[in-house]
Amino acid sequence: MSLPASVDVVVIGAGAAGLAAARALSNQPLSVAVLEARDRIGGRAWTLPFRGEGLDMGCGWLHSADENPLAAMVEPAGLTVDRTPPPWQSQAFNHETSDAEIADFRAAYDAFDDRIAEAAARGHEAPASTLLEPGNRWNGRIDAISGALNGARFAQVSILDYDAYRDTGVNWRVREGYGRLIEALGRPVPVVTDCPVRRIDRSGPVLKLTTDRGMIEARTVIVTVPTDLIARETLKFDPPLPALVEAASYVPLGLASKMHMTVTGAEDFPENSQLWGRTDTADTGGYHLRPFGRPMIEGYYGADLARGLEAEGQAGFYAFAVDELVHLLGSDMRKRLSPVVATMWGADPWSHGAYSHAMPGHAGDRKRLKAPIENRIFLAGEATAEAFYGTTHGAWMEGERAAREAMAALGLDPGPARGDEEA
Repeated sequence: MSLPASVDVVVIGAGAAGLAAARALSNQPLSVAVLEARDRIGGRAWTLPFRGEGLDMGCGWLHSADENPLAAMVEPAGLTVDRTPPPWQSQAFNHETSDAEIADFRAAYDAFDDRIAEAAARGHEAPASTLLEPGNRWNGRIDAISGALNGARFAQVSILDYDAYRDTGVNWRVREGYGRLIEALGRPVPVVTDCPVRRIDRSGPVLKLTTDRGMIEARTVIVTVPTDLIARETLKFDPPLPALVEAASYVPLGLASKMHMTVTGAEDFPENSQLWGRTDTADTGGYHLRPFGRPMIEGYYGADLARGLEAEGQAGFYAFAVDELVHLLGSDMRKRLSPVVATMWGADPWSHGAYSHAMPGHAGDRKRLKAPIENRIFLAGEATAEAFYGTTHGAWMEGERAAREAMAALGLDPGPARGDEEA
């Protein structure tokens, strides 16, 4: 699609939120253009082809699948829902930890979660790390899990924000790749790729957007870029919006990274099982053994560890993974593993991270981020999803919400919000 001169609605970003917004607008008497900086759609939902299958480089789980609106779209898109239970509650082998120790860890984590809920119920706000039990042997492992969940250690995570997340405990996968689902859903959407938006001039009655492919005017704009691009002012507003930039800076993207590896003799490992590395530090990885039954291991690393390894490139991720798996499973793992690909979302100039967390004292900034600006600029993404942040379906639902707000601003009936039909 070429860049039009003028439209009713410009959607900035063709990730889940932007594509959802554009789809919601498609049945309206409106002209719409989606502008995407990358050369592809999907954003942080990206599936890489590999041996006739797909590796999810970004999102990989249909979280809260019994409520997730995207779960119902998988099979109509010609893809497969895999309902195999996630490996998170299991531990393959027990070379490093006994059954009793695993039960002790789960009790420690549950107690930490209970303290979070109790503090949030009192309205108490502080870094979530303040609720770790001093001296508990499992604090490192708990913080490593924070790296996976939040992309940041609990010291950088708000108690109130962490407690606000809603998880039904039902988690499925798209066998062919979550990224392929978002790509399929976005195919009908009019997208201009390789088109970063640099500036939104809001000084006049019409919004004027400066892009790398020229100028475009719009009556309304839906912004779905990650918060780091707003905080760094990669996307600038003129006149400036300092309150928006400040809110975005307090809901930054953390980093969670994957290292996909093949493994020979895969039959030695239980399918869809998990291993964690060390127990005494947060600088350790989680390992999903044989996802979908494939002869592969998917390593997962979060927060400071992920950023340090990313600075070393794929070789750094692979060397760390091999060392941990050799320690866990024996020296022959060194010759049984082969690297495939590591994710590099922190180095990606159009994301700078994986998904958002609210810093202590700033749980309310997600709501500040989604507040309409002059009733013609609307923001959406996983970072504005107060109960489903960090998820693709949270971003999707927020994109639909922003589309409804844009319709109303343009004098159209947006219809009921998702779920209101049953109200």
